[in-house]
Amino acid sequence: MTARALSIATIATLAAACSSLAFADSPSKNDRPSPYPSTAQEWPGRGVIRVFDWMSQNREHFWRERSKKQNSIVFAGDSLTAQWPHLNAEFPSVTVANRGIGGDVSRGLLFRFEEDVLALEPKAVVILIGTNDLTARQKASDSLANVEAMIALHQSRSKAPIILCTVPPSAHRQAPVDEQQLKILNAGLRAIAERSEHIDLVDLFIATATADSEPDPRLFKPDRLHLNAEGYARWKAALQPVLHEHGML
Repeated sequence: MTARALSIATIATLAAACSSLAFADSPSKNDRPSPYPSTAQEWPGRGVIRVFDWMSQNREHFWRERSKKQNSIVFAGDSLTAQWPHLNAEFPSVTVANRGIGGDVSRGLLFRFEEDVLALEPKAVVILIGTNDLTARQKASDSLANVEAMIALHQSRSKAPIILCTVPPSAHRQAPVDEQQLKILNAGLRAIAERSEHIDLVDLFIATATADSEPDPRLFKPDRLHLNAEGYARWKAALQPVLHEHGML
């Protein structure tokens, strides 16, 4: 499998990031999702770009499922979301769409947000993104700008609630994160939720970290990056009160 990783020196504004997604409206007339852009200039948002072979395969699957996932609670993110086992069974009273892709970064999620998330006319959107940004040494400010661009896109289309999740701790030896940038990123996510009455926060970092801000070994796989079954149970427990508050459970 091949991978591309591009760092962008010239950063677009939030408005430019949103307008760059206009091309994503047209693929609804086609029979497959938009291909990933071939040049950095075509990507919306800020920061690192990562494209792996399986990402297009995942999006093809999402495309085929789009009709039966209308009006669902959409979980959008990277492998932390993608690897949630039996997500549908965890919330049996509602339709759930898992739109996590392993290896994805916030800029990648922003690119596919229209087709993979908004096109489902979701009743709520749960966003967890940023771990791979951090392992790529991306500035937290770029990740936050991409998240705010997703929120702007959503709120231009829908009043459905957005549930932002803070990024859990990580201690993977081959993919270390910058702890200071992680703190800045999570502080920024909390601030986004605090200043908007239409955005809820699930503090997944606090829910999964030890007292010294390390991954709680009871909740993570041996790689100290991905959640285990107990970790997903903790995430579910943190989400349930918010979903109940919105009358979805």
